[in-house]
Amino acid sequence: MFRRNKLCLPYVAFLILFVVLPLLVVLYYAFTNGQGQFTMRNFTDFFTNGRTIGTLFYSFVIALITTVCCLLLAYPTAYILARGGFTRSGVWMILLVTPMWINFTLRITAVKEVLSLLQGNLAFHPLFNTILCMVYDFLPFMILPIYNVITKLDDALPEAAADLGAKKIQVFWKVMIPMSMPGIISGVTMVFLPAMTNYVVLDMIYNSTYIMGSLIGSYFSTYDWNNGSMISMILLLIIFGITWITDRLTGEDASDRKGGLAA
Repeated sequence: MFRRNKLCLPYVAFLILFVVLPLLVVLYYAFTNGQGQFTMRNFTDFFTNGRTIGTLFYSFVIALITTVCCLLLAYPTAYILARGGFTRSGVWMILLVTPMWINFTLRITAVKEVLSLLQGNLAFHPLFNTILCMVYDFLPFMILPIYNVITKLDDALPEAAADLGAKKIQVFWKVMIPMSMPGIISGVTMVFLPAMTNYVVLDMIYNSTYIMGSLIGSYFSTYDWNNGSMISMILLLIIFGITWITDRLTGEDASDRKGGLAA
């Protein structure tokens, strides 16, 4: 007899084959040495090695600066498009998101050519060039969720705040920003996590290996699956932690809004 719960079987099989089993393989190599023996040395070496800790810190700084720059550019853009009274704001949004449809390598190559024309040697400004290319690549991922949240906000709330005597800047900071927080958190998550591991930009701009993704690639390229898997597990735990925090923040923010509306 056919039951609707059987429709989930293909999805369960997909998760087992392409998510669970690969994670088990990574977990096995992360906690074993080259002879297949259980060990914790892979992790202790990582946290006692100044080079790997420095790479993790550098990756975090790159991701943080990229996220802040994207947020500072994305929020005003999304706000103006959503509440600026444009008759075709959706068309402008499509134009902003269109670069996402172009191949990533082509986009970074184009920016690299422009920077080479302006600077000559890209090695003179590595951090600036990296942040610029990262922001160019991830900016649409920050604009889209913020825009979607702002367009769904109830216009009565800022109007009520204005009627109660709040100035425009107060309405923006105390009403619009808190109400659009789910979109901000979603955009920050979509930018920060990939920016920590996206080493392609650094490799294409000035062939650097300072970011975590490139460090993982260097281990696997020398067939050191144990250390590469160990760093992958550390990044996975960081991603889980950040995701858990953002979920808690989103849930608490929704509860606060409901409580405020009920009051």
